[in-house]
Amino acid sequence: MAKSLGQAIITAKCPRCREGDLFPVSLFSFRKLTDINHSCKVCNSTFQPEPRFFDGAMYISYAFSVALVITVFVAINVLIEKPELWMYLSTIVVINTVFLPVMLRYSKVLYLYGVGKLKYRGH
Repeated sequence: MAKSLGQAIITAKCPRCREGDLFPVSLFSFRKLTDINHSCKVCNSTFQPEPRFFDGAMYISYAFSVALVITVFVAINVLIEKPELWMYLSTIVVINTVFLPVMLRYSKVLYLYGVGKLKYRGH
């Protein structure tokens, strides 16, 4: 049974068949964290339709980071009366560092699902 679009994106599955894995290692493995499989092991779709295809995913990663900074900024202002600058900076650095693997990986997933559906082809 094929997964729904949301399930396929969350579990980082192939955009075509929604069964093959996009990444060779789990999210919790810091070795080869951002490496992506060349093709789907189930339907043989190409995940990298052209060289440097995923360079565009950095814009999505940047948007994730900006959203995270704004969220942390608002949360600190709501939770703490008269916060100091070091609180903003240290919290933002720590939260960005913690979420960096997730942001890097899911920026590629969303980019492949958005732009890649227009470009990738099966063999």
